Amino acid sequence: MELVEVRQDVWGREVLLGVSWDLLWVVLSLTAAAIIIHLLVMAFLSKSDRPSPDGPHLTRHAGVDRGFHWIMAISVFVLLFTGVLPIVGVDFDWLTIHWVAGLILTGAVVFHTVRALIWQKPKEMWVGARDFQEPFDQAIKPGKYSLLQKGMHHAMTVLVLLVIGTGLALFWVMDTPWWERSNALDEATLGWMFLLHGASTLGLIVLTALHVYFALRPEKRFYTRSMISGWISEDEHRANHDPGRWSPDQSS
Repeated sequence: MELVEVRQDVWGREVLLGVSWDLLWVVLSLTAAAIIIHLLVMAFLSKSDRPSPDGPHLTRHAGVDRGFHWIMAISVFVLLFTGVLPIVGVDFDWLTIHWVAGLILTGAVVFHTVRALIWQKPKEMWVGARDFQEPFDQAIKPGKYSLLQKGMHHAMTVLVLLVIGTGLALFWVMDTPWWERSNALDEATLGWMFLLHGASTLGLIVLTALHVYFALRPEKRFYTRSMISGWISEDEHRANHDPGRWSPDQSS
């Protein structure tokens, strides 16, 4: 199985075309296996008692942040489906939908970056030495975000920025309502753009699948609810977070 796709040009030289999409099936298989293994382990370790959603509500996510999350989520899903379905043989007019979703995702990420740096607390996402102790000591509880949540955020950030950057480069040389297709990028550069775009897409498939899986797990559904309604209960806060590291306001 090849990792990349190449072809020979008229001079017999190998030209990079992009990532080998045979890797898609490897990625899907390994991701499914990881989820199944985690399901089995958690079924063995599962606890029946969970914090109650009743009682006072504490604000976890503001409305503007929930809106950004769902715009980004929808954009990523549209990009993945329109980018991957044609590769597996589903033929439809996908390209315009794909780049429109890409531009929406780009705008959402720019907005979120500005908001996070000016109006939010970037320190809440920093990974410190204490965070690495969480998985090994149940007495150590996280602040607003756990080590795994921070890790997922940072990995997703790298992949989204990579897919946006390479996507914009490819968008620059294609036909659009604003300009005609050009040869502004040479063949070698185009090959690298397609390779990085495809590789980051495969990474996004893995992280998106894992994110959805954990969002649906019974013990994590209160986080998913907070991304819809904005709140977690006081009991859920005490059970999962260190009040000394994160003390949210009561929800109105």
